[in-house]
Amino acid sequence: MHYVYILKSVKSGKLYKGFTNDLKRRIKEHNLGNSEFTSNNGPWKLVYYEAFLSKKDAQQEEIFLKTGKGRERIKYLLTI
Repeated sequence: MHYVYILKSVKSGKLYKGFTNDLKRRIKEHNLGNSEFTSNNGPWKLVYYEAFLSKKDAQQEEIFLKTGKGRERIKYLLTI
């Protein structure tokens, strides 16, 4: 299983979008500062995730979420 996820910084309110095949491990890595972008903005909380059977599908969704239309979808997802 592969996951696309959105984290929100408790400190700054910034959002981070990513994908992984191990969601628990990846969130832990972000909160330990093992990722360049997230190391200065933690702690992070998971606000959304979606599961995919295919790595390719998860990667495509992550890329989409980083576009203008993807950011619009994120705003919608985080308000429902």
